[in-house]
Amino acid sequence: MNDNLYINRNIMCIDLKSFFASCECVDRGLDPFKVPLVVANRKQGNGAITLAVTPYLKAQGVPSRTRLYNIPEHIKYTIVPPRMKLYIAKSKEVIGIYLDYVSADDLHAYSIDECFLDVTNYLKLYKKTDYELAEEILTKIYQKTGLTATCGIGPNLLLAKVAMDIEAKKYKNGIAKWTYEDIKTKLWHISPLSKMWGIGKRMEKNLNILNIYTIGDLANYDKNKLKDKFGVMGLELWNHANGIDLSKISDYKMQAKDKSYSHSQVLFKDYNGENIRLIISEMVDLLTIRLRTNNKQTTIIGLGISYSKEIQSGFYHTLKLDAATDSNKEINKVCNIIFDRYYNDLPIRKVSICCGGLTTKKGIQLNLFDEYSNIQEEAKINETIDGIKNKYGKNSLIKASSLLPDSTAIERNTKIGGHHE
Repeated sequence: MNDNLYINRNIMCIDLKSFFASCECVDRGLDPFKVPLVVANRKQGNGAITLAVTPYLKAQGVPSRTRLYNIPEHIKYTIVPPRMKLYIAKSKEVIGIYLDYVSADDLHAYSIDECFLDVTNYLKLYKKTDYELAEEILTKIYQKTGLTATCGIGPNLLLAKVAMDIEAKKYKNGIAKWTYEDIKTKLWHISPLSKMWGIGKRMEKNLNILNIYTIGDLANYDKNKLKDKFGVMGLELWNHANGIDLSKISDYKMQAKDKSYSHSQVLFKDYNGENIRLIISEMVDLLTIRLRTNNKQTTIIGLGISYSKEIQSGFYHTLKLDAATDSNKEINKVCNIIFDRYYNDLPIRKVSICCGGLTTKKGIQLNLFDEYSNIQEEAKINETIDGIKNKYGKNSLIKASSLLPDSTAIERNTKIGGHHE
């Protein structure tokens, strides 16, 4: 074991249980553990997606996210419309409680209902263990807001999060603590893979093809083969399967010093896991033209997916590359790997792509597995295409895929004037 890979902090991951539905219940003077309430837009009919359901309904087998028509007919429930202003106000109220215990530097709001707290430097001050402090914080949340929370405690962000996701809900006080000794006995037994933080349904399918079905299978797989298959993300998957996470809350607070090129697009209809790849490819094409025009290459790729307005969620993740690139093919591959890892089969309405960590291009950079002739040929083709588009407009040369019904390239190019920005 390399001890340098195992940090020892006192990290809490706190989640507000059935947040939207619980907020609605508390605001109405109801007990979310005793009433069948669903948060959804009833105007969308029986096919509306539930944004949240009460713990009472979860106990009857109703998942948090489903279509109304999937809820068994024998289950009677009340539908209320989402009120984001209420949820944001409640979230701020809870964060105010966290800030009574830790400074803003030791707090990271992962989402509207989930936060990480690093309490390492506060335990002597409060003369409590991390477990005792978690009990106090969760009690204070309930007393002040009426909301019930669960908490995972671990030596790093990953294990705190997974302890919360997997085990905390099993206990009456909603608290579970994992240490590195729990990796083989608890972490490795997780199956299906998508129950693990950071592994979506699509990445699960890709790993299943490699005969990886449990986190233990992933932890004991050849990490070099994972890197060959998934790039840097393959190594991250292997590290997480072995309980390794060197990230700190301060990492989330660092402002990017490097200039970046980004592009986002709000879609005119709902897209899914299949037709969204065309949109991603078209957006990558725009960004790589900009990179090459400015003689830049990127070392950090970010992909953001926002789901339909009714769902009010999504994800944004970045991946640091081994070598700088301006290649359409390489950047598109990275975007699809991120997408497959985190996408949860929900309707998509916005895509954002960012190329950061920019460097000035000084030549073609290769690794041991690159074919120089192939890289050089792609560079010449891109140079020719860029020249034609810069001279005659972006629609002067288009891919055949741009003629497909789901494509937005031609219309978007027309709106932005056809020529390069």
